[in-house]
Amino acid sequence: MRRDTPIVTLVNEHLRITIIGLNYAPEPTGNAPYTTSLADGLAAAGHSISVITGYPHYPEWKLKQGYTGWKRLEVLGGVNVKRLRHFIPKKPRVLQRMHMELSFGLRAILASWECPDVVLVVSPGLFSSAMAILRARLSPRRPRVVIWVQDIYSRGVVETGAGGRRLGVLMSKTESLILRSADAVVAIHDRFQQYMVEYLGVPEKRIRVIRNWTHLPASPTSGLHAFRTRMGWSPEDVVVLHAGNMGKKQGLENVVDAAALAATRESRVRFVLMGNGNQRPKLEALAKQDARLEFVDTLPDDQFQRALAAADVLLVNELPGVKDMAVPSKLTSYFNSGVAVVAATDEGSVTASEIQASGSGITVPAGAPDKLLSAIEALTADPDKCRQMGRNGLHFRQVTLSASAAIAQYDEFLARLASQRSL
Repeated sequence: MRRDTPIVTLVNEHLRITIIGLNYAPEPTGNAPYTTSLADGLAAAGHSISVITGYPHYPEWKLKQGYTGWKRLEVLGGVNVKRLRHFIPKKPRVLQRMHMELSFGLRAILASWECPDVVLVVSPGLFSSAMAILRARLSPRRPRVVIWVQDIYSRGVVETGAGGRRLGVLMSKTESLILRSADAVVAIHDRFQQYMVEYLGVPEKRIRVIRNWTHLPASPTSGLHAFRTRMGWSPEDVVVLHAGNMGKKQGLENVVDAAALAATRESRVRFVLMGNGNQRPKLEALAKQDARLEFVDTLPDDQFQRALAAADVLLVNELPGVKDMAVPSKLTSYFNSGVAVVAATDEGSVTASEIQASGSGITVPAGAPDKLLSAIEALTADPDKCRQMGRNGLHFRQVTLSASAAIAQYDEFLARLASQRSL
């Protein structure tokens, strides 16, 4: 779109920012904690923040109890939150997720935006983001619009096997068009930026890399033995904890198979899958009554942190073929715990690069349960090595994944972008 109006500088440093995204607190995992933390941080910095979001449904893919009606207004942490009811699929396949995004997007573009200087839209939520970008472009005040990319949408379609080659090509073209239509793009990893430039044709000068951060306070160091006892984890157990969503891209059948091997070998390794997701019922059916595998519901924040700190190893598990689509959000929480990480992932994946950069653990091939179990047994046989990896991860969290540093980058970036707004 050609712009003939002059560029002006805003006098007021305190901005009106509208954040539009499907997920927000009280959802405990995925994008919601980051969107919530950013909104809180920008509000604390003195900006006027409005959030347009959906009704809580993730990771269960089920409407959270107590949320009724078609619209709900809340004030959370000094942030005005407008919740809009939308379609929630029971099985989040490609078409069903598109239906959800479009139903939310339609309601979002018809809602009041409070005359923002900047609109920040969050993807996943690619199609609802596209609708928001279109409204922003057609607005008489023409706010600057930023798309915050948490996952590469088109890679997810291909890497999870959700669609064939033709759908992958179509999604790449669509994603490219949407990203290029925004005034700026925030990527959460250098690899995302590289992919957007090389494969999606987004101009590099319009992309800003700002890493996701650890949104949790310092991990507890006391009461861990009592917590293990309460959870039924014996001192002899080598507890390997996977925390977070149980979806398709996690490929957790690999963990079910590794647990069966552990039982056959009479190994001390005990796998714990903590959280929820659309694949959990299937995994529970596969596991049956396996003595070396346990399912635990999502815990409150303080207990969640205690569970991470009380484990012997923290696990990232990915479906074979998942390489570029996402940076697992659980890694920021894992690094915060000071516990060694094992990642079952493809060589050269974003996850593998994070483990290598942080020095926080080891990687094993995705979809190889025997190698996963053997690697965990070998690693935990060397407690000093485990402790050093845990310290490395904590150092990486403190230096690279600081919440205050990330939110300060957003503050500066959005202010600079708003100062170029056409009026």
